[in-house]
Amino acid sequence: MSKDKKARSVGRASHEPAKRRPMEFLGENSGDNKIRSHIPVMLQEMLDAMKPDDGEIYVDGTFGAGGYSKALLEAAHCTVYAIDRDPNVATLAEKLKAAFPGRFFWLTGNFGDMCDLLAAHGVTEVNGIVLDIGVSSMQLDTAARGFSFKADGPLDMRMSASGESAADIVNNADEEDIADILYQYGEERKSRQIARAIVHARDAKPITRTSELADIVRRVVGTKDGLDPSTRTFQALRIKINDELGELERALASAERLLAPRGRLVVVTFHSLEDRIVKQFFQSRSGETRGGSRHLPTTAAARLPTFLLAKKKPILSSLAEIHSNPRARSAKLRVAIRAEAA
Repeated sequence: MSKDKKARSVGRASHEPAKRRPMEFLGENSGDNKIRSHIPVMLQEMLDAMKPDDGEIYVDGTFGAGGYSKALLEAAHCTVYAIDRDPNVATLAEKLKAAFPGRFFWLTGNFGDMCDLLAAHGVTEVNGIVLDIGVSSMQLDTAARGFSFKADGPLDMRMSASGESAADIVNNADEEDIADILYQYGEERKSRQIARAIVHARDAKPITRTSELADIVRRVVGTKDGLDPSTRTFQALRIKINDELGELERALASAERLLAPRGRLVVVTFHSLEDRIVKQFFQSRSGETRGGSRHLPTTAAARLPTFLLAKKKPILSSLAEIHSNPRARSAKLRVAIRAEAA
């Protein structure tokens, strides 16, 4: 190992405390204990996979509470462009911008549009992209956002705070459409019974609160130990409203175009629908599968692998992290390295 390379390696290792510290800055003066308690999932594993280096450019496609962005900025003298469609995290982004002037840039929008968002800032190539898919702890813990069945709030679930809400679907969609949403995006086996119960309940009065919907689902599914019976229904509605799976597919294709050769794509998922999309994308782009991809043209050049798999199997959270942060229980981290192919 060269002296220069060894120095960079030691420099990265010295930022081990970032695993505990990412929200100390972002939440210290916010007065919001929910924000301060946010713990980024698999933070050290993300850093180990990304290997941040001085002078490089990284994209945090799902800014959330800023844990990944802050860790990258602390690990190397690099530049980070953070993307999020949730307008409520703008104040956190401004704090990070003030702490790392000239190195942190905040972009409002969907991470599936990262090519256009970065091009507007003159950036057409980056060295690494990290995506933490799904809803953030801040959104789940804020009852007014309507994401969680654990606290009563308006039945909303919109990450961008605009467009169709969960209440709109629950109160206006056909029974068959509701059942299809619950089965397709929540893998809910009792989707038709739940849809029927929702339609029956809304005939009496509109369903406008998270507690109302959760109670309807619990009566149909019945209580069980462990997973709340309404978990899959809430997941399905959230994914549908925010087009989360479509957004993920667009983000993966955008990352393929944006990453420089040897650039790293790190993706953290939390349920099988997300992980399946990432796994199949990595397999098809690395030549691990014979089938074609709808994102790539069928030319001879396109058949060359555009990614190399750093690991064939996902990295899982440690038992220690799961104990301290239950949200990490279902997390899977996959990483791939951009090849030379166009």
